[in-house]
Amino acid sequence: MRIGELAEASGTTTKTLRFYEKAGLLPPPERTPNGYRDYAPETLTRLDFIRRSRTAGLTLAQIREVLDIRDAGVAPCQHVQDLLETRLGDLDRQIADLQALRHTVAHLRDGAAIIDPSNCKATTVCHYL
Repeated sequence: MRIGELAEASGTTTKTLRFYEKAGLLPPPERTPNGYRDYAPETLTRLDFIRRSRTAGLTLAQIREVLDIRDAGVAPCQHVQDLLETRLGDLDRQIADLQALRHTVAHLRDGAAIIDPSNCKATTVCHYL
């Protein structure tokens, strides 16, 4: 299928497909006699995997690693499990950081509620922070 057809079928853009090809996520497609890209139907499956991997928060480099393992004829299951374990740890740290930030902002907001803005001196930017 041509690049426009693949883009429509996969819900992406031709620009993204060209980028994925250049980044090594998609193998170079066959070319028609007039030079158009001619993608195999299984490219849709690969694009769906890329989309699902991005949704899980994997980087393009990590996705390329998984695809390289698969392209070498090996099941990448353990590698994917390791990536997901690492991703969960990253998410847990981000959630903890966001909870701490929320606590700080709530504390500042509560303090701001009791400070009279008319007492703000021109030499300070803002008493709230």
